[in-house]
Amino acid sequence: MQMPTQDDVLGYFDTLSNWGRWGDDDERGTLNHISDEVRLAAARAVRHGRSVSCAWEVAVPQEMERSTTVCPCAADMPGAEHMPAAFHADRRWGFSNERLGVMFHGNTVTHLDSPCHILWDGTMYNGRPHSMIDATTGSAWAAVTAAADGIVTRGVLLDVAAVRDVPWLEPGQGVYPEDLEAAERRQGVRVRPGDAVLLRTGHGRRRHEAGPAGGVTQPGWHASCLPWLHERGVALIGADTPQDVQPSGYDAVLMPVHAVGLVAMGLWLLDNCDLELCAATAAELDQWDFHLTVAPVRFAGTSGSPVNPIATF
Repeated sequence: MQMPTQDDVLGYFDTLSNWGRWGDDDERGTLNHISDEVRLAAARAVRHGRSVSCAWEVAVPQEMERSTTVCPCAADMPGAEHMPAAFHADRRWGFSNERLGVMFHGNTVTHLDSPCHILWDGTMYNGRPHSMIDATTGSAWAAVTAAADGIVTRGVLLDVAAVRDVPWLEPGQGVYPEDLEAAERRQGVRVRPGDAVLLRTGHGRRRHEAGPAGGVTQPGWHASCLPWLHERGVALIGADTPQDVQPSGYDAVLMPVHAVGLVAMGLWLLDNCDLELCAATAAELDQWDFHLTVAPVRFAGTSGSPVNPIATF
């Protein structure tokens, strides 16, 4: 294929724009591709009844601040004197609880990006200004709560590392539309409107074997895939990296998949998936589509959520 120039990629903000496509007040973007019929079709992808997680475990303390309280006898906890008498009579039960803090955006935690996560020229998806994001209350537009009912659709895993017959793509290697179509042919599957497309570069295998990589150089989607995703009507994309190949190859658009995808297309993103078990299961069952469930936490005004995507074959 002919590689898009930087001007071509900048032009994607207009040519691939979904602003107004589903109404001026739309905050869901490409999730509008997921109709009731698409969900019903996704349910028919369950042919074996096997479920696998597509998420990494969130590590303590590297990725999550955690404080745990243990109270062996609840009747002895501070403030128990204000509880009813029956509370004091039962001295056998206790409890533990946690206070958690996690910065989920970045290169390690599996998370969902909602459209308000990225701004371009100070503007969010569907033309809303950055002034709708408040330091205290978060975003009043296109926050993760726009997906409060969950993302339930057919998932399709495209294993590009297997197509190229390598254990993993090297940092800086991009994935192109011809790779996606080669994976479709190899796997006997075709991406259709409303699907979630999960891209395996093999980076997860590399991370399992060598640990998280430092820096910002990584394999991933090349910007040339954006028109392909738009044409196919894809609702959601994920990858075993934070999506964009780095470096992107475009000085004026450092993360075109994030910028064009979230701002212009309203394309929701699943960053940092662990797709190794999903790929092994797909190969074992010779089934590369599945029922995918992504249920973000309803964090008000938030630009995303840590998630545990579940693929059911």
